[in-house]
Amino acid sequence: MSLVDYASARRAPSQTKGAALRIQPGLWLAWLVVLLAIGAAIAPGLFTHYSATEGVAGAQRLAPQAGHWLGTDQLGRDLWARMVYGASASLSAALIAVAMGLTAGTLLGVLAGASGGKIETLIMRAVDVLLAIPSLLLSLSMLILLGFGTLHAALAVGIASIASFARLARGEVVRIRHSDYVEAAFGSGGTFLAVLRRHILPNALTPVIAFAALQFGQAILALSTLSFLGYGTPPPAPEWGLLIAEGRNYLSTAWWLTTFPGLLVIAVVLAANRISIQLAGGRR
Repeated sequence: MSLVDYASARRAPSQTKGAALRIQPGLWLAWLVVLLAIGAAIAPGLFTHYSATEGVAGAQRLAPQAGHWLGTDQLGRDLWARMVYGASASLSAALIAVAMGLTAGTLLGVLAGASGGKIETLIMRAVDVLLAIPSLLLSLSMLILLGFGTLHAALAVGIASIASFARLARGEVVRIRHSDYVEAAFGSGGTFLAVLRRHILPNALTPVIAFAALQFGQAILALSTLSFLGYGTPPPAPEWGLLIAEGRNYLSTAWWLTTFPGLLVIAVVLAANRISIQLAGGRR
């Protein structure tokens, strides 16, 4: 979902109280998927007793069966265990990327929207330049400068998301600055910093935080893409994008090596998107 689609969803009319109380299977399922992924990242031992890095002799490329729910890979490692342990690397890297984009982008957006004038023009022209560059290309460029690895990939994805957060934060600050209650606060003698802290920031940050949930799913997808291309987490550490990359050479004989990690990435990204739409006040 693009920033424009997100903004459109956020501006959609809020659900009525009765509609909000109705059972929403899609939303509950999305929360379940995200919570299970977080649980796997925090305590992977609760979900599997297999090692993620040690293979079993004679168990190479076993199809899904009772002993190995999702089969084994080319080295005899349990695929389910590698997916479970890979949640830690994938989610922690996505969290770092979103935190970086949220912090830096929001600061730039608030500064631009609150200051106006030449400062706003300078910041937003820089944001426009970043938005003109495809995010994957920008991430790859940052990786070339920073070096490969999980942390560097997270930082690269975070840098690529700064512009989106900055534009959204700036738009919200500008919109709220011209609202009636802010004008009334200024008219009653409120200083600029006091009005900014008490009225503008609390209302402007709500949609930005909701947008961060959407970016969390996009960060997982971007990090998986970088790992698939060989620029992210190095083997033998498990990571969802790396699992897909490792299984692509065995598609004809071991389809499960790419299918199940790919479905997992899709499920988590869609779940994060669904939650972000709910947080933004969109309809089902």
